[in-house]
Amino acid sequence: MSSKALHFAIGSIIGAGAGLVAGMMLAPRSGAESRAMAADAMNDAWDSAVDSYERGTRVVNDKIGEVRPSVDAKTDELRAKVDLARERMDQLRDSLSDVVATTSSQVQDTVTSVTDKVASMTDEAVAANESEAQSVHVEVVEPETGAE
Repeated sequence: MSSKALHFAIGSIIGAGAGLVAGMMLAPRSGAESRAMAADAMNDAWDSAVDSYERGTRVVNDKIGEVRPSVDAKTDELRAKVDLARERMDQLRDSLSDVVATTSSQVQDTVTSVTDKVASMTDEAVAANESEAQSVHVEVVEPETGAE
């Protein structure tokens, strides 16, 4: 703590003490009367604070009561929109599921058809190659030797 702050604190304490002594010496009433007046003032202040709190509470409750119906209506409207969105999502999911199943079936049918055609063409090509191979005549010729 700096010396300026220390001097200020000491001066404040001395000033408060001097004010207290001067107030007791110069008070126009006795201590009992002063305490009774202070108690009355505190009671009045407390009653005023309680009244202000109660009035404020009533005003806030009234404002909440005025706003609540519109908030409830908006909440109900929002819930209805959310429910409608959920129903649409369920419909879209079902529709998409049906389309995927149908497309999958069509793709499977196409793959089977192509596979059958390729197998048929392969069988035909193998049969054609075999018949060509049977019709080929291979003749083995012995080389002539010049020593005969």
